[in-house]
Amino acid sequence: MRRELLILATAAVGTAWSVAHAADPRYPDWPCAQAKVPELSVAAVWDGPPIDTVGEAWKNNAKIRDLVARLAARRTPIEDAQKAAADFIAASGAEKAEKAKLLFAGLFENLNQQRTEVMDGIDRIAKKEKELADKVRADRAALGELQDSPTPDQHQIDDLANRLQWGTRIYEDRRKTIRYVCEVPTAIERRLFAIGRAIAQAAE
Repeated sequence: MRRELLILATAAVGTAWSVAHAADPRYPDWPCAQAKVPELSVAAVWDGPPIDTVGEAWKNNAKIRDLVARLAARRTPIEDAQKAAADFIAASGAEKAEKAKLLFAGLFENLNQQRTEVMDGIDRIAKKEKELADKVRADRAALGELQDSPTPDQHQIDDLANRLQWGTRIYEDRRKTIRYVCEVPTAIERRLFAIGRAIAQAAE
């Protein structure tokens, strides 16, 4: 019975990996259901004044620099961030458009960097998960050979079965972690779009 359960569990490991990585052939090792978009486009999240020429200028304004950090922090509710951004732009008078460009440029740089770091982390976890899936499959095959041997070594069988069970458990735990982390890039994109819209509207 234990052998049958292990075979089913480890077979599920291989199946889960194959299904999860069949979505986009451009990124065969990307583990998320969400499509992988390596780079964010400013145009996709911003319809305010062009920010092409802003560069790092936003960092020279202490108020904008501090506000960017506050708006980008995930602990700040989006609604509060939208209000803080809109209030800042509204109070900028004739400089509204310029302040809006600086503020969004800083927010885009900050959140885009966060998103890149998260996606790099997902790639690292996925690599380890793939390596573990390969090892689980190899251990499963080795266990089958040992159990089918004319003179099976029960001590070796037990050791390998325990290792296989442990590897399968780690694999499943990592899958749960990946499913959670996969939501983060999308959440960052939504945050950037929502706050960017509030900034653009306040600058009109």
